[in-house]
Amino acid sequence: MTDMPLPAKNPRRFRFERHASTILLLSAVALYIALIIIMGQTRFLTLENLVAILSRSITLGITAIGQTFAILVASIDLSVASVISAAAVVTSVVMNGDPAMMLPAVAAVLALGAVVGFANGLVITKLEVNPLIATLGMSLIIQGVLSYYYNNFAGNVPVEFQVFAYGTVGIVPFSLIFMFVLAGCAWFVLRFSRFGSDVYSVGGNKDAARLAGIKTDRVVIGAHVICSLCAAIAGIYLASRLRSGAPWIGAEGVYDLESIAVVVIGGTVLAGGRGGIWGTMAGVIIFSLIDSIFNVAGVDAFVKQVLRGIIIVAAVAFYAARSKRPVA
Repeated sequence: MTDMPLPAKNPRRFRFERHASTILLLSAVALYIALIIIMGQTRFLTLENLVAILSRSITLGITAIGQTFAILVASIDLSVASVISAAAVVTSVVMNGDPAMMLPAVAAVLALGAVVGFANGLVITKLEVNPLIATLGMSLIIQGVLSYYYNNFAGNVPVEFQVFAYGTVGIVPFSLIFMFVLAGCAWFVLRFSRFGSDVYSVGGNKDAARLAGIKTDRVVIGAHVICSLCAAIAGIYLASRLRSGAPWIGAEGVYDLESIAVVVIGGTVLAGGRGGIWGTMAGVIIFSLIDSIFNVAGVDAFVKQVLRGIIIVAAVAFYAARSKRPVA
C-alpha cells in the first residue's frame, strides 16, 4: 500500500491570531485619521496630539502590564483598582509634602503591592479559591479599610515628586517614557527569562507544567506579585499627577475591568498561555484612540460608555472567532 504524501505546510501562511492586535490598532488609527480629515480638524494630526493621546492611558497601561502576567498564567486580578487607590493614598499620606519622605513612601507602596500580590497568589494556589473570587475579596478588604479611614483626598505630594507626572523630555512626558520602559522590561522577562517561559507553560497547561518539574504555585504567586506591583506603581503615578491620593480614584477609573479588556484585545487569551506585552500596549493605544474618536465626534458621555462597551465586546468576539487554535 503506497503512503500518500502529506501536503506541505506553508511557513508563510498568514495566521490572524499573531497579528490581530496590529490589525485592530491599524484599523483604529485609520478610523481616527479619516474622521479628523472628514471633520476638517487636521490640527489634531500633530505629534503633540499623538503624545497627548498616549499620555491619557498611562495609568491603564502600567496596570495592564501587570494584568498581562496574571492572565498569562490563566488567572485574573480584580483587586488592581483598590491597590491603585491604596497606593495613591499611602504615597500622599507618607510624603505629606516632605521631599525627604519620597523614597520611604515609594518603598512602602511597593511593599504593600508585593504583600497584596503574594496574598492573592497564596489564596488562589494554596486554598484553591477561584481567582475572580479571591481577588474580588481582596479588593473589598482594601476598599473597606480605605473607606473607614479616608473619605476624600488625603495628604499631598511635594512639588519635587510631581516631576514624575509632569516632567518632560522635549514634548514627551517622563511617565510615558517610564511606561514603555516598563513594558520593555516585562517583555524581556517573558521572552528571555526562565520565569517567563514558566509563565507560558503554566498558562498553557498547568498539569503538564507540573509534571515537567515546574513549581506552578510559585509561578502563579510570582505573576500576581508582579500584577499588584504594577498596580501600586500606577497608584504612585496618580498621586503624582493629582498631587494627592483618594480612596476612590482606582474604582472611579475602572482600572480593574479596563485592564482586563485591553489585555484581551491585545491578543492575550483569557485561558492563559498565549499573548504578550506588546499586544497589551496595542490594546491600550486602541482604547486611547477610541476615546479620542468619540471626543472629536462630540459623542455624549453616556452614549460613549455604551459604544465603548459594544466595541470592546465586538473586538474580543472578532478575535476569538478567528483564533480557535488551542493553546499548546
